[in-house]
Amino acid sequence: MNPTAFRVGSGFDAHKFASGRALVLGGVTVPYDRGLEGHSDADVLTHALCDAILGAIGAGDIGRHFPDDDPRFKDVSSLSLLEQTVAMAREHGWRVINADLTLIMQEPKIARYAAAMVGRLGEVLGPDAAVNVKATTTEGMGFTGRGDGAAAQAVVLLGGTSKSRTGRTGRTSRTGRTGQTSS
Repeated sequence: MNPTAFRVGSGFDAHKFASGRALVLGGVTVPYDRGLEGHSDADVLTHALCDAILGAIGAGDIGRHFPDDDPRFKDVSSLSLLEQTVAMAREHGWRVINADLTLIMQEPKIARYAAAMVGRLGEVLGPDAAVNVKATTTEGMGFTGRGDGAAAQAVVLLGGTSKSRTGRTGRTSRTGRTGQTSS
């Protein structure tokens, strides 16, 4: 039996508001007079989550895998990008144990949509993943406080075996044990 290994990843994303677009957050369309500008559906919360997972497995960032100049990703659902990201992690022996996400925006308020976001993201991450979505404002400061856009942060914990591949896994760590990274 292989010992369990863990990886932590963090992600951040920001998009400005744009007229004529749906506001999609955590895979849920939230009623609002503007959406977020981007090549895909610009789901800032899901993008931050993708980046956190990619970071945890040492696979770069969302732009490397889903570039904004690639027509295949024009107006694509960010849940589709998340599905592909989770598949990459699984191919390398990792699964999401926990995802903690923070949406940063002045308005709209998302409290009544948070449970739906948790549900949508949890469907993609898997039945055993603990998902938390919360929101905060910047009390009127900065671009989010002025209502110019939204930002999101994500932290994930992945679990796998010491034989899980990606990044620098498999090299001898500072502890001298193989199969763990030195970072």
